[in-house]
Amino acid sequence: MDIDLSLPAERVDQVIEWRGKPTAIRSDNGPEYVGKTLTEWAQRNGVRLDHIQPGKPQQNAYVERFNRSVRYDWLGHYLFESIAEIQDYATNWLWLYNHERPNMALGGITPKQRLAMVA
Repeated sequence: MDIDLSLPAERVDQVIEWRGKPTAIRSDNGPEYVGKTLTEWAQRNGVRLDHIQPGKPQQNAYVERFNRSVRYDWLGHYLFESIAEIQDYATNWLWLYNHERPNMALGGITPKQRLAMVA
Protein backbone atom coordinates (compact mmCIF):
# COMPACT_ATOMS: atom_id res chain seq x y z
CA MET A 1 0.00 0.00 0.00
CA ASP A 2 1.42 3.39 -0.94
CA ILE A 3 1.01 6.23 1.53
CA ASP A 4 0.18 9.61 0.04
CA LEU A 5 1.98 12.21 2.14
CA SER A 6 -0.25 14.97 0.72
CA LEU A 7 -3.29 13.37 2.36
CA PRO A 8 -3.12 15.37 5.62
CA ALA A 9 -3.15 18.69 3.72
CA GLU A 10 -6.20 17.56 1.73
CA ARG A 11 -7.98 16.43 4.89
CA VAL A 12 -7.20 19.71 6.63
CA ASP A 13 -8.83 21.60 3.74
CA GLN A 14 -11.92 19.44 4.21
CA VAL A 15 -12.05 20.07 7.96
CA ILE A 16 -11.64 23.82 7.42
CA GLU A 17 -14.70 23.77 5.17
CA TRP A 18 -16.67 22.20 8.02
CA ARG A 19 -15.21 23.94 11.09
CA GLY A 20 -13.23 27.02 10.03
CA LYS A 21 -9.48 27.61 9.90
CA PRO A 22 -7.47 26.80 13.04
CA THR A 23 -4.74 28.99 14.46
CA ALA A 24 -2.48 25.95 14.88
CA ILE A 25 -2.35 22.20 14.28
CA ARG A 26 -0.66 19.96 16.86
CA SER A 27 0.77 16.64 15.71
CA ASP A 28 3.53 14.13 16.23
CA ASN A 29 6.62 14.06 14.02
CA GLY A 30 5.45 11.49 11.50
CA PRO A 31 6.61 12.03 7.91
CA GLU A 32 3.13 13.08 6.81
CA TYR A 33 3.18 15.91 9.37
CA VAL A 34 6.71 17.24 8.92
CA GLY A 35 6.85 16.89 5.14
CA LYS A 36 7.02 19.62 2.56
CA THR A 37 3.39 19.39 1.41
CA LEU A 38 1.80 20.10 4.79
CA THR A 39 4.47 22.64 5.76
CA GLU A 40 3.92 24.63 2.57
CA TRP A 41 0.14 24.37 2.98
CA ALA A 42 0.40 25.75 6.53
CA GLN A 43 2.58 28.65 5.41
CA ARG A 44 0.18 29.54 2.57
CA ASN A 45 -2.79 29.44 4.91
CA GLY A 46 -1.27 31.15 7.94
CA VAL A 47 -1.61 28.09 10.18
CA ARG A 48 1.10 27.33 12.75
CA LEU A 49 2.30 23.71 12.96
CA ASP A 50 3.12 22.58 16.50
CA HIS A 51 4.93 19.26 16.80
CA ILE A 52 5.12 17.35 20.06
CA GLN A 53 8.50 16.27 21.38
CA PRO A 54 9.69 12.91 20.02
CA GLY A 55 8.88 10.09 22.41
CA LYS A 56 6.29 12.15 24.33
CA PRO A 57 2.87 10.92 23.12
CA GLN A 58 1.30 12.22 26.35
CA GLN A 59 1.71 15.72 24.87
CA ASN A 60 -1.02 14.73 22.40
CA ALA A 61 -3.06 12.61 24.82
CA TYR A 62 -6.54 13.16 23.34
CA VAL A 63 -5.43 12.10 19.88
CA GLU A 64 -3.50 9.13 21.23
CA ARG A 65 -6.58 8.00 23.18
CA PHE A 66 -8.75 8.33 20.07
CA ASN A 67 -6.20 6.33 18.05
CA ARG A 68 -6.26 3.62 20.71
CA SER A 69 -10.05 3.45 20.45
CA VAL A 70 -9.82 3.04 16.68
CA ARG A 71 -7.18 0.31 16.95
CA TYR A 72 -8.91 -1.71 19.66
CA ASP A 73 -12.55 -1.13 18.68
CA TRP A 74 -12.29 -2.15 15.04
CA LEU A 75 -9.08 -1.64 13.06
CA GLY A 76 -7.27 -4.57 14.65
CA HIS A 77 -10.26 -6.90 14.29
CA TYR A 78 -10.89 -6.91 10.56
CA LEU A 79 -9.08 -7.57 7.30
CA PHE A 80 -10.16 -5.01 4.74
CA GLU A 81 -10.05 -5.59 1.00
CA SER A 82 -9.43 -1.97 -0.02
CA ILE A 83 -8.79 1.55 1.21
CA ALA A 84 -12.37 2.43 0.20
CA GLU A 85 -13.70 -0.31 2.48
CA ILE A 86 -11.65 1.03 5.40
CA GLN A 87 -12.83 4.57 4.69
CA ASP A 88 -16.49 3.48 4.65
CA TYR A 89 -16.10 1.56 7.88
CA ALA A 90 -14.24 4.45 9.50
CA THR A 91 -16.90 6.96 8.45
CA ASN A 92 -19.68 4.84 9.96
CA TRP A 93 -17.69 4.14 13.13
CA LEU A 94 -16.86 7.83 13.57
CA TRP A 95 -20.52 8.78 13.29
CA LEU A 96 -21.41 6.22 15.97
CA TYR A 97 -18.49 7.39 18.14
CA ASN A 98 -19.65 11.01 18.03
CA HIS A 99 -23.43 10.55 18.06
CA GLU A 100 -24.28 7.35 19.96
CA ARG A 101 -21.35 6.10 22.04
CA PRO A 102 -21.25 7.52 25.59
CA ASN A 103 -17.83 8.93 26.44
CA MET A 104 -16.75 8.41 30.03
CA ALA A 105 -14.35 11.37 29.89
CA LEU A 106 -17.40 13.55 29.09
CA GLY A 107 -19.44 12.22 31.99
CA GLY A 108 -21.19 9.49 30.02
CA ILE A 109 -22.61 11.69 27.26
CA THR A 110 -21.72 11.64 23.57
CA PRO A 111 -19.35 14.16 21.96
CA LYS A 112 -22.31 15.54 19.98
CA GLN A 113 -24.26 16.14 23.19
CA ARG A 114 -21.24 17.86 24.73
CA LEU A 115 -20.79 20.08 21.69
CA ALA A 116 -24.45 21.12 21.87
CA MET A 117 -23.92 22.16 25.50
CA VAL A 118 -21.03 24.51 24.70
CA ALA A 119 -22.10 25.82 21.29
